[in-house]
Amino acid sequence: MFDFLTHADIYLTTFWYIAMPVSLIFLVQAALTFFGAGDTEIHSDTDFGHMDSPMELFTLRNLINFLLGFSWGGICFYTTIQNKTFLVIASLAVGVIFVTLFFYIIQQIKKLEQNNTFDYQSIVGQGADVYLKIPEATKGKGKISVSYNGAVHELDAVSDSETIATGEKVLILDVLPDQVLLVKPLE
Repeated sequence: MFDFLTHADIYLTTFWYIAMPVSLIFLVQAALTFFGAGDTEIHSDTDFGHMDSPMELFTLRNLINFLLGFSWGGICFYTTIQNKTFLVIASLAVGVIFVTLFFYIIQQIKKLEQNNTFDYQSIVGQGADVYLKIPEATKGKGKISVSYNGAVHELDAVSDSETIATGEKVLILDVLPDQVLLVKPLE
């Protein structure tokens, strides 16, 4: 199957011998990641390569990504780049590009992480619109619509004294039991 490697020069042979196991490890890592088999990183208690960010530079995954780009870059450029020094430099550049691309993808994925837990206390003092008429005090509940973290929420509300018509602007004063908001009209 790999008979061509017996007569290949040392550069091509080295690229292939790196590419085969690294590609297999990469495929296993990818399969474990996609099937949710958990974290495939190897963690240690050392501070070697520690960065003050959610990602560390020296990890098994980054090593695999670098070697994958390096080896396959070398294989792809082998017939195009005749100078072996430039071939190795180009392969190193492809390996660095693979790691950089991995960092960029992880950054974009991390941007998707956000806490969407609704905190009623955080909207106290904020303005809102009456969605359903709020009857006067102790005669029932109405609904308000309030914007929080880029989303509009419809929440139960009661008035502190008077009836408030649909479409009016209100100020949220307090959070009562059962997440009912106490509001008053804005003047």
